[in-house]
Amino acid sequence: MVTIHKKSVLALWVSMFLLSACGSGSGGEGSTQSDSVTTDVSSASSGSATQVDNSVTEDSGNGSETDDSGSQDSGTGLDTDNGTAVTSGSTDGVLCDYFYSEFNDSASVQMTSNADWSCTGSARQLTANGIPDHETGTFPNPGNPNTISETAVSVSYTLTPEQTDTVSTLGGPRGATGYVLNGVKIDANTAGSCDDSGNSCSLVGNTGNWHIEALGQTSFDFGTDDNNAHVQPNGAYHYHGMPEGFIALRGGSETSMTLIGWAADGFPIYARYGYSDAQDSTSSLKVMTGSYQLVENVSSNRPSTSVYALGTFAQDWEYVTGSGDLDECNGRYGVTPEFPQGIYHYYATDTYPYFQRCVKGQL
Repeated sequence: MVTIHKKSVLALWVSMFLLSACGSGSGGEGSTQSDSVTTDVSSASSGSATQVDNSVTEDSGNGSETDDSGSQDSGTGLDTDNGTAVTSGSTDGVLCDYFYSEFNDSASVQMTSNADWSCTGSARQLTANGIPDHETGTFPNPGNPNTISETAVSVSYTLTPEQTDTVSTLGGPRGATGYVLNGVKIDANTAGSCDDSGNSCSLVGNTGNWHIEALGQTSFDFGTDDNNAHVQPNGAYHYHGMPEGFIALRGGSETSMTLIGWAADGFPIYARYGYSDAQDSTSSLKVMTGSYQLVENVSSNRPSTSVYALGTFAQDWEYVTGSGDLDECNGRYGVTPEFPQGIYHYYATDTYPYFQRCVKGQL
């Protein structure tokens, strides 16, 4: 069993009466929003996941699968030995038998969270109900008046992902950029936008030219909770940024890399920490940062920065090669505990874009 550690309360002030929704920059689903301050209220929840490793583990260099070999984190009692890739170029052998089914007693959930990952042939398959396995904020709330409900999740990702030079933008109607192990989808963009004047804004429809960010701004309230998540009108709870509650369940800390999910192209997703030298597993861990910076030359067509500070809109950010640790899709190539021979992989970061908005692998 794992105890979830509470994170700081996130409160966003709203500047006008708007609608709440999320999706990609090209569209999404909406719901009604009213003016107020959002205060997230969390309830206790705990659970455990069963993992069966069908490969030989290499953790701690002793090949042992016992809990005292370093595969447990911070005394939580959770086995975090995810297995090791069987062959180079394949993710087979890593979390190929991850199963979770526990009742989530958070006040806004009160349902069983189910997630079942398996590897069959050349595919990694997920069957889930989209219910989070950790405590959540209060839903509905003034910024997000939608109720968490089950959504049928059935996806299949390749076990032999191939990195390409092509960047594929996902999210909203284009489909999830990936799924966290608990079966909750990653959808970092929103369907909110403003016109050039900034006088007409809506959190649905993307009818304006300036696409509103869910995180990192204080002008609009999307009702996100401490897990940087909220709920779509169809009841789908989903992440816009760091899934703090799930990371806590996985025993995530500054002492280890934490694999939290799989991207749509089949590559793994890690949270926050990576090796300071991407090719050296003995190098120290560091907080990964994205390579996006606020634009220096603000468009004359942009709504006034005195009303909407830089960072409010997606167009306020530009990718600057080498300014952070990661590429335009918040990924990089390097070694990880599960892939000692190296693999392209993504990160959830505390800096923009928070979660990848695109993938670099072949779809």
